[in-house]
Amino acid sequence: MSELNSARLTTLANAIATQIEKARAQVRQAVNTAMVQSYWEIGRLIVEDEQQGQQRAIYGKQQLQQLSEALTERLGKGFDERNLRNMRAFYQAFPIRNAVRTELSWTHYRTLLRINNPSARDWYIEEAISQSWSARALERQVSTLYYERLLASQDKTLVEQEAQTNTQSLAETAKDYLRDPYILDFLNLEDKSYQESELEQAIISNLQQFLLELGKGFAFVERQQRIRFDDEDFYIDLVFYNFKLKCFLLVDLKLGKLKHQDIGQMDTYVRLYDEQCKGSDDNPTIGLVLCSEKSEAVVKYSVLADQKQLFAAKYLPYLPTEEELKRELERERVQALAQIQQRERGDE
Repeated sequence: MSELNSARLTTLANAIATQIEKARAQVRQAVNTAMVQSYWEIGRLIVEDEQQGQQRAIYGKQQLQQLSEALTERLGKGFDERNLRNMRAFYQAFPIRNAVRTELSWTHYRTLLRINNPSARDWYIEEAISQSWSARALERQVSTLYYERLLASQDKTLVEQEAQTNTQSLAETAKDYLRDPYILDFLNLEDKSYQESELEQAIISNLQQFLLELGKGFAFVERQQRIRFDDEDFYIDLVFYNFKLKCFLLVDLKLGKLKHQDIGQMDTYVRLYDEQCKGSDDNPTIGLVLCSEKSEAVVKYSVLADQKQLFAAKYLPYLPTEEELKRELERERVQALAQIQQRERGDE
C-alpha cells in the first residue's frame, strides 16, 4: 500500500471512529435522560399512591416491599426496596419535572439526595454541570463538604451566605476561590513520615485529583519554577493559573507549623513573579502557603491579616469524619467572625 493510500485510509478510519464515538455518546446520553425521567415518574406514581393511604408511614413501607417484589418478578433487578425509596425521594426533592437536569446521571442524583440543604444541593448541581464532574467526583466533593468549606473561607458568615439566592456565583475574589482546610486523602499519606519533596511528588502524581480539590478554574503550569533576583535563584514548589480569576497561583508546601518566615518567603515569591512572569492582562498573583498546621499568631500578626493576595491554609492527609470536619469548619468560622468584629470595632 502506498503512503498516499495509507494516509487516506488513516484519515477515513479516524473520521469513522469519531462518528461512532459521537453516536455512542449520544446513545449513552439518551439512555441516561430516559432513565432519569423514568425514575422521576416512578417516584411521582409512588408518592401519589401513598398519599391515598390513611396511615402513610406504615402503608408506604408495606407498599414498597410488595411493589418491589411485584416489579422484580416482572422486570428483573433494579427495583429493590432501597431503589424505590430513592426514586420516591427523587420526586420529593425535585417535584417540578422541568427542574430535573438531564445532564446529570442517576448516580449523580443519588448522591445529591443525601444533601438536605436545598441551597447546597442547587449549588452542587450547577458545579457538577459547569465543571463536568463525574459521579465519583461529585461524591468526593460532597463527602468532603466542599460547599461548606467554600462558604467558611469567605469574609461573610455562613448565615449571610445561606441567605443568598444566587448559588451559581459564590466566589468572586481570590480569597473566595481558596479553601481551608484542603483534603489530600487521595495522596495516601496517612500514617506515613514524608518530606516536602515527597508531598510535592505525590501531588504531581495525583494532579487531576489535586486540581479537583484545589477548586474550579485552576490549571497546572509548572513544578519547581525558577525565578531569579540579582544573583540568587528561588524555586516555587507548584504554580497554577486560574482562568476565572485570570491570575497565577503560587503554592508553597510546608510540613509542620506555619512560621513568619514562610509568609515572608511567599511574599517575596509573589512580588518577584508579578515583576517577571505576570502578563499585562493578568491580575495580581496569589500566594498560598499550604501547611500541615496553621499558627493563629502568625495569621493574626503577619501580612496575612491585611494582604489580599497572600493566604495560608491547612491540609489534611486523611479524610476526616463529617463531624470532625464540621467542628474544624465551625472553629475556623468563629475565628473569622471574631477577626471581622475586631476589624469593625477598629473602624469605628
